[in-house]
Amino acid sequence: MLGDSLSAGYNLPPEKAWPALMRETLLHEGYSYQLVNASISGDTTAGGLARLPELLERNAPVLVMIELGANDGLRGQPLLQMKNNLAAVIAAVQAQGAEVMLLGMQLPPNFGPGYTRDFAKIYFDLAEQYHTALMPFLLEPIATSYDHFLEDGLHPNAAGQQLVATAVFGSLQNAFDLGSDRAVQE
Repeated sequence: MLGDSLSAGYNLPPEKAWPALMRETLLHEGYSYQLVNASISGDTTAGGLARLPELLERNAPVLVMIELGANDGLRGQPLLQMKNNLAAVIAAVQAQGAEVMLLGMQLPPNFGPGYTRDFAKIYFDLAEQYHTALMPFLLEPIATSYDHFLEDGLHPNAAGQQLVATAVFGSLQNAFDLGSDRAVQE
């Protein structure tokens, strides 16, 4: 899992972050996959791209879930730069022979309709261009429920993390054959 604070479990114990919860679900369901959460709060697509070569070398993943871009958008960074960084991340992962699942994000409407629309479209465009699996909006299961967020209104609380974990697990099952014995790198 290459992500930012949404996957790092911002302001929560690491075991309450959705990737750790999903790891538990995989084990409970009888899968023997190894999962590595390489998410860092505050990370951008540029930061993820910079960290990626060492992560790929150290972990030799067969699948990488990519959840980056929210901080680029919240900082109002140029969308072309974000798209190019994500494209480079996907291409590097695929060049190593690993599958990709892109976890999309949406921005609050206060960024304007054009920017928010174009931001969300990047994930669809890249998934189509690189033939990757796509979960269009990571926070979809909790987006309309303030009760599932921390006080900042941006990061899922423990209950929200569980709902996100369940949704990502379902998307992962729908996109990939989890019956193989290959290790999944989270």
